[in-house]
Amino acid sequence: MTPMPSRERRYDGVHCTLVIEQPSASVIVLRIRGSDVGEFGEAPMHVLDEWLDGSGVIDFFVDAREVRGASVDVSAEWARWLSRNKSRRHAVTMLTGSRFIQVTAEFVRRFADLEGLMRICTEPAVFDAALRDVLDF
Repeated sequence: MTPMPSRERRYDGVHCTLVIEQPSASVIVLRIRGSDVGEFGEAPMHVLDEWLDGSGVIDFFVDAREVRGASVDVSAEWARWLSRNKSRRHAVTMLTGSRFIQVTAEFVRRFADLEGLMRICTEPAVFDAALRDVLDF
């Protein structure tokens, strides 16, 4: 079986940059920088839905080490998306870069009912090692 080529979608806005990568068929990485105030609407979620349609169960990684803030509406929308797609993910691993984003991630985890499925990391080395582990599998 030929391995799937990696793919990437990038969104650049005034307040935020968002990059979605799929380095393998079973791994998707969302990297966010800046303040996510919803300027991309549901476009990133539509891309993720499209990519998930062609995949089995995936490991989903969210690299938010460079996020300064996220609006309550944006956090709630991501929580709803994560909840709707719970059966399509093996696990969610999220790296936070500040206490504020860590609290936001904990809200998302509770709101999306992802206890036991969503790991929140505060150390980049832990996140990077977890990502490496699934890519080397």
